[in-house]
Amino acid sequence: MLEKTTRINYLFDFYQSLLTPKQRNYMELYYLEDYSLGEISENFDVSRQAVYDNIRRTEAMLEEYENKLHLYEKFDKRQKIFQQMENKAENNKEVENWLQQLQELE
Repeated sequence: MLEKTTRINYLFDFYQSLLTPKQRNYMELYYLEDYSLGEISENFDVSRQAVYDNIRRTEAMLEEYENKLHLYEKFDKRQKIFQQMENKAENNKEVENWLQQLQELE
């Protein structure tokens, strides 16, 4: 479950601008603020089922965006490469500096 939550949080970070305000609100409350479905339904005066359905549809949309654009996949690969480079670059200040500059660009 934690792995799914982490993935959805990353996908949300990358693709939230493609979502409607309502979708963003529900996802922020559910995934970032750790609200329950019941709490969200009370805040928006809708049924718990409506919140659940909206969140599931939004998760599917985020996965579709990722399948088409691969932003998270590329980010993850870059992070792994950076980690490997950092491990090899120990004691080489010039290379460490370059890696730091690259990470600041993200």
